[in-house]
Amino acid sequence: MKLDLKSAKWLNKPRSSEVKGTTVSITTEPGTDFWQRSFYGFRNDNAPALLWSSDANFTFAVKVNIDYRKQFDQCGLIVYLDNENWFKASIEFENDQFSRLGSVVTNTGYSDWATSDIPLPPEIHYRLSRRGPDFLIEFSYDGTDFKQMRIFHLHSLEQTTEEMGKANPPLPAKNVIQFGVYACSPLDSSFTAQFTNFQFEPCRWHAHAAT
Repeated sequence: MKLDLKSAKWLNKPRSSEVKGTTVSITTEPGTDFWQRSFYGFRNDNAPALLWSSDANFTFAVKVNIDYRKQFDQCGLIVYLDNENWFKASIEFENDQFSRLGSVVTNTGYSDWATSDIPLPPEIHYRLSRRGPDFLIEFSYDGTDFKQMRIFHLHSLEQTTEEMGKANPPLPAKNVIQFGVYACSPLDSSFTAQFTNFQFEPCRWHAHAAT
């Protein structure tokens, strides 16, 4: 099932972007990022993101082509509820020796950052699955063999235990989320990120059978 790219909406629309056919391109601007408070103290919420909305459990996948220029340049997948509750997954460029495959979960205005150092690939695939307030993020180098990055929870989403046990139920209106792709350059940099192979389908992440 393919997403309708034309139905997505911009958060912080960039000066230069293109949505054409099955491809999205974003050219970053210097000093753009998503981050809230933790350790550094600063709050940034000005990166461009192209977002869809859904109130269902789902799996969303996308391929990202990478052409970074400077430290912290990044592009990937995002879940955005508001400026204090969101998630992002990306590879952040560090130097010529390695980059950081990582993810940030932000709950009630505080961000964390979980990373693994890897060689910088020319492209990567991300796959996000949602079950109510819980999410699974995976990555793949070839689009076939996906590996788990982390499981996380967004506290501002609420759902009953009974609802969570059902397979792919419709969720209450208050559980509508925004999800999609983003790119940014926190330092003095600019590059173009390209997103392809968009997929949106019923949740692949099966409910856990409680014992």
